[in-house]
Amino acid sequence: MKSGVRHGEYKVAGGKLVAADVTVDDATIANVHINGDFFLEPDEALPRLNNALVGMPESAAVDALTARLDDAVRGAHLVGFTTAAIAIAVRRALGFATGWADHTFEILHPAPMPPAMHLALDEVLTAEVGRGTRPPTLRLWEWDTRAIIIGSFQSLRNEVDLEESKAEGVTVVRRISGGGAMFVEPGNGVTYSLYVPASLVEGLSFEQSYAFLDDWVLGGLRSIGIDATYQPLNDITSALGKIGGAAQKRLANGGVLHHAMMSYDVDADKMFRVLRIGREKLSDKGTKSAKKRVDPLRSQTGMTREAVMEALKDHFRERYDTVDGTLRPEEIAAATTLAAEKFTNPQWTARIP
Repeated sequence: MKSGVRHGEYKVAGGKLVAADVTVDDATIANVHINGDFFLEPDEALPRLNNALVGMPESAAVDALTARLDDAVRGAHLVGFTTAAIAIAVRRALGFATGWADHTFEILHPAPMPPAMHLALDEVLTAEVGRGTRPPTLRLWEWDTRAIIIGSFQSLRNEVDLEESKAEGVTVVRRISGGGAMFVEPGNGVTYSLYVPASLVEGLSFEQSYAFLDDWVLGGLRSIGIDATYQPLNDITSALGKIGGAAQKRLANGGVLHHAMMSYDVDADKMFRVLRIGREKLSDKGTKSAKKRVDPLRSQTGMTREAVMEALKDHFRERYDTVDGTLRPEEIAAATTLAAEKFTNPQWTARIP
């Protein structure tokens, strides 16, 4: 059976737009037309790209499409895009991958809540998006107490000074995503979670998806005067230093969690007392010792934290289709149970002692 032309696009993070117009005949790719604002030398490489995927199964995965494209343009120069980007655009055209414009995002900004509840909501909402019972969602966090959140694979005793944390009234919790520990207090940071379906990051490695899912917040920070950039693997930074970091978790049901913490005005002396941050870890961050405040968002904008968060939400609304939403009673109930059974359970917190 023959179908009409299908169109797909993929914007390379920090690079160019790649578009693919594809036709299919009897579940086989019959014609491909690649276009975009990229650079390609020599010109003769473009028809080779267009012809490379003809005859491949409509269901071919990104890796298989990329391998065929690599063979076709060996020796050519691709600037601002990659063969993988073409493959993703083709998969989007065929309906196996989605783009930002294919979704309406719900924005949540609930009242302050305990650290364990935040982490439980991350798991609950990610699973719901994977099941298709919740739309893709952006949630901004508000903290009701001081906390240390350690990564899923970190050693509790190696990362946290438990005696000092207890003395400072700091709650220690473990999240489901990897990455490093972070110290938070009410009003000292900007934390958010993105819950998206796997189709949005179809064909992207973990490393590529960090840049892809962080791109909106870089634009939001630039809109308030911060020249923010992405620093692999998972840092958000500027010319004046690191602003924050992100982490991810992909669930088996197709839900993807991407969350980030950015510093508004952190008490670094306190942070260094409760966290065991070694010299080796600091050595690659250009840091010799703790400063009294770590305040990139406050010092670089002069804005209140609340104004920064509103500006970021406004930027997200400008870029994507959004609706404002609230947590549903059943989501709160499920997260409350999970917080009690898992995220406040010492066996989970100390699963890697």
